[in-house]
This record gives sequence, structure tokens and C-alpha cells, in this order.
Amino acid sequence: MIFVIDFGSQTTHLIGRRFSDHGVPVKIIDPEEALAQIIKTKPQGIILSGGPASVYEKGAPTIDKKIFQLSIPILGICYGWQLTAHLLNGKVIGGHKEYGPANLNIIKGGLLLTGVDNNSIVWVSHGDTVVEIPKGFNYLAGTDNVKAAAVGDLTRKIFGVQFHPEVDHTVFGLQILKNFARDICGLSWKKQEIDVKSIIEDIRKKVGSEKVICGVSGGVDSTVAAVLIGKAIGKNLHPIYIESGLMRLGTKEEVTDIFTKHLGVKPLIVEAKKEFLSALTGVVDPEEKRKAIGRLYIELFEREARKLKNVRFLAQGTIYSDIIESKGSKKADKIKSHHNVGGLPDEMNLELLEPLRNFYKDEVREIGKRLGLPNEIIYKQVFPGPGAAIRIIGEVTEERLQRQQKADEIVMQEIKEAGFFDKVYMCFAVLSNTKSTAVKGDERAHLEVVAVRVVESKDVMTTVWSRLPHDLMQRISSRIVNEVPGVSRVVYDITTKPPATMEWE
Repeated sequence: MIFVIDFGSQTTHLIGRRFSDHGVPVKIIDPEEALAQIIKTKPQGIILSGGPASVYEKGAPTIDKKIFQLSIPILGICYGWQLTAHLLNGKVIGGHKEYGPANLNIIKGGLLLTGVDNNSIVWVSHGDTVVEIPKGFNYLAGTDNVKAAAVGDLTRKIFGVQFHPEVDHTVFGLQILKNFARDICGLSWKKQEIDVKSIIEDIRKKVGSEKVICGVSGGVDSTVAAVLIGKAIGKNLHPIYIESGLMRLGTKEEVTDIFTKHLGVKPLIVEAKKEFLSALTGVVDPEEKRKAIGRLYIELFEREARKLKNVRFLAQGTIYSDIIESKGSKKADKIKSHHNVGGLPDEMNLELLEPLRNFYKDEVREIGKRLGLPNEIIYKQVFPGPGAAIRIIGEVTEERLQRQQKADEIVMQEIKEAGFFDKVYMCFAVLSNTKSTAVKGDERAHLEVVAVRVVESKDVMTTVWSRLPHDLMQRISSRIVNEVPGVSRVVYDITTKPPATMEWE
């Protein structure tokens, strides 16, 4: 077993997943209980996760130094490495901020970096840096800005990395974790399959003969969740699509087609556009938008549940990236509330059923494949639950909603026609709430700026912006400024995650 000590990283669960995916049992524990748990269980390895704190700040999470004396291999990641250095008399300072991709330059290599190419891409996200490594440590690799990007005390088998090997965009990240588990900790490493049958059986045991309403949006998460539940409880599942008016144009028709054509179930459609626009009137703060949307969704689901009678559960397609961004662990920072997680009211009459909450997007798609769903559903582009409301910066009005949806439709059409739709993870238009000067028909106009965001990702935890051809970007820009009223210009968002999130709000 490997213990992962959680200091609040957005990717702590992902670290655990990388090991468990390959047959290595993992237990995630809090720093306060780490020493006692380690002495009791005697794991073969220890991971110190990243986190949002600074090791030299008062109240920063820490561990007992005795952990380093137990002769158990340790790998510190980001904050975990900084804490290792801090506790073992190295020096950590602030001000060396890095976010996104960096090149890893191999200095010495060794067991931890076996099979890692020199100058490969790693993903970094830190505001502090180790500038003096503890006694007994050696420099294994650096980046252009950080000398101690990978270090190790080979005698005590204590290692540290100032990047995130667990994220998909660190090219040889999985190799590094494999090296630690197999070659340093002596554990076996073999790819494991997701046990779909056990997921269905768990649902059947939890629900029994009770009725479940399932909020569906036509996206892969809610569709896969609905199919899993349907296989577990049959006709006691009641899929409901709430037409908020905030989804992409044509979504209602797509949802009806998906469930009737592929699943043999006609979803209940609840028309509620006016209610959502009313709830969003005067709301400009993105967190308040998400909470207003979450509250209204629950009110509507509970209203429909009363009509059906004897409904106990509300099912949702919540996945792990939703959980962690909504503050999924004790030490984590809250990034934003997801309407189906942090946006939910404190008191609900229905019990939540979320069969996918411990899975990432790529895992959900794999489950969808195993369930026999067609590719047009499995690989359907991601769309946020709050919809256009969080792609309209500022107040959501009927006029601005129509503007965003039209601009978004143009982005989708052009990327599809250019053959890039299946190559990107997500593409959309944002109303920026910023105005700039334009000249239309020889007349001055002071109109809104539209931003276009197109990204590539696998598990949603990291993303890169798509390098679209310039002629495609020109067509998107020209169509938006010509066909969407009230738009002066179009800009392209070229920010990675981190530091940016997938959405603007």
C-alpha cells in the first residue's frame, strides 16, 4: 500500500487514482493523523501531496518529522517537496511563481527518472521554491527557472519534485510514479479495469425498490449515470431534463433523441427558462449565479418528485473534478461552486445519488464504452451545468443570452466544418462584459468583446489551448462580428490550466 498525505492539492485524488489504476492500493490520510497511521499500517511508500499553503506561514499544514526516520520511501510533490525541504533544514522562499508547462532538464536522473526523456514537458503550479536542498539530497533535474525540480536522497529513498507527475500533461508523469511504486517501493504495477458490474450492484443495494429521478442534460456524465442507474433499478428510474434556456441551442431535442433512441426511455421535459432568467436578474457574481441555479434546479426536481410520489433519490452526473473544485478535501481551496455540488442548498428533501463522483472524465467515457453507448454520446463535448450563465460575464439577460448562444453556435459550426471538433475537448464563446470601439459601416460603435476558448484535456485537471489554424480563427471572428448584434471584436484565450480554470467563471 501507498499512503497519500493530503495537504489540499486539487490533484490529491488524482495521485491516488494513478496508483490504484495500476493495482497499487492507496489510502489518502490527513497530515494530523499521518504518523500514527503510518506506524500502525506500515505502508510500502508515502506520497506528500501538493497544496495551496506556504510552508513558512503560520498554521501551514505539516507532519511529524519522525516520518522521515521510518525507512519508508517518500515522494514529495510540489508543497510536499517544499515541506520535506523545510522540515529537513533546507530553504524555501516565495516569489518564484510558475504555472503551466515547463521543460525538465535531466541533471543526474537515477531510479526516479528512469525512462524520462531529457527536455520533456512537466506541468507546474507553485508560488514557492526550494532554493537550498537538505543535506544528503542531490539535484536530479531542473527547469529553466527552478534548479530543484527533482531531487533525491538516494540513501534514505526520500525524493521531491517541483511539478505534478500525476497530471496528464506531464508527459512522463506516469513513468515517474511507476518508478517510485515499482522500483523504489517494490510494489507490482499492472493496469486495472474499471468494474462496471460492481458500480451497478452498489446502486442496486443502495436504492433497493425506491424511485429515483435523474437530472439529465444530454452530456456524457448525466447520460452514463442514468444508464448505470437504469441497469440497476429499471423502471424506477425517471430521467428529467429541465429546460433552463441556458443550454446550447437544440439541447432539448438532443436529450429526447438520446434517451428515446438509445435507451428506450422518454425523459420528462420541464420548461423553466423564465424561472431561471428571473432567478438570475441582477446577479453578477459568478458564485451567486451558480448557487441561484443550483437552488432552482433542486426546487424544480423536488416539485417533479412530489408529482411522481414516493421518490427518495435525486441522481446526478457529478464527477470528481466537480467535487475537488468545489473544495473536495479538508485542506483544499475552493475554486468555484459547481451547481450540482457547492451550489446545492443545505437542506434537501431528496437524497443524492452520484454513482460517478469518484471518477474522472476519461474514466466516465470508458464506463460509457463498457455500457455500449455510441461514440456520439461518449465523446460529446463537455458543457457546464450552469450553461451560458457562466459564459456571460455580468448579468444574464434575454438579449445577452441570445448573443452568447449565437456566438457559441458559430464557434461550434466552424470548428466542426474544419474537422477539429473531435480533436478538442471543449470550445465555446464568452461574453466578456468589456466594451471596445469598432467601426461598422464607417460609423463608430462601442460594443461588447467576445472571447473564444478552445482547449484540449483528458481528465479536466489540466488543459492546454488548441493551436487552431489562423484561417479558421479568422472565419470564427468574421462571422461573430458580422452575425451577432452588439459585438465589436473577438479575442482568443491562450491560457493553460493552471493557472486558469476551464471556464471564465
